Amino acid sequence: MITNEIREALFALRDEKYAAFQTGLIPKAPADRFVGVRTPDLRRLAKEFGARGDVGEFLAVLPHRYFDENQLHAFILSGMKDYGRCIAGVNAFLPFVDNWATCDQMSPKIFKKHKTELLAEIEEWLKSDKTYTVRFAVGMLMEHFLGEDFDISYPERVAAIRSEEYYVRMMVAWYFATALAKRYDAVIPFIEEKKLDPWTHNKAIRKAIESYRIADEQKEYLRSLKIKKNSGE
Repeated sequence: MITNEIREALFALRDEKYAAFQTGLIPKAPADRFVGVRTPDLRRLAKEFGARGDVGEFLAVLPHRYFDENQLHAFILSGMKDYGRCIAGVNAFLPFVDNWATCDQMSPKIFKKHKTELLAEIEEWLKSDKTYTVRFAVGMLMEHFLGEDFDISYPERVAAIRSEEYYVRMMVAWYFATALAKRYDAVIPFIEEKKLDPWTHNKAIRKAIESYRIADEQKEYLRSLKIKKNSGE
């Protein structure tokens, strides 16, 4: 079976020191879930196995045992050229995504050609009660809808998110920091009017200030908009 072939290929590329490093990045995951395969090797395997007609057998075996299998799964989906097949695969996989790394690595190239259909999917993902489905939705809005397809309703939708989940709040902060870099005039009112919760508001400002794409005078103004700790941070 292709699933066994994939696991053998992963373990043939095992790097125990790298596995230990990854464990530190995702501390809540058990150490024995990490094989320790480096990203370039995973991308190469994704191209190799993704081209096979029987790759669907591997994609259907959920949940996977190893973090590296999840990463490989994300890369295979990211390389699919058929939108229908890809979006079906993403929707099947998202409920099993349990860490920020797998979530953020998944970025199907085909989405760029199907933005209207993608928006409908994003709206459904934003309604999810699963941390990484919501994070993925915000990430897709950040990746695909801050350019020529931007609409003010998108940051409004992101600003409306209220979550106690760290990885959702960090993605919202990342979204607004990126939006400030790309759509400053449109997005700065969200910061001025404090439409985010205080923690996320301050994180967005911090990440924006760290960006080389934001002018010094804009950074200085953003610093003045930081919510003080005694004001609810």
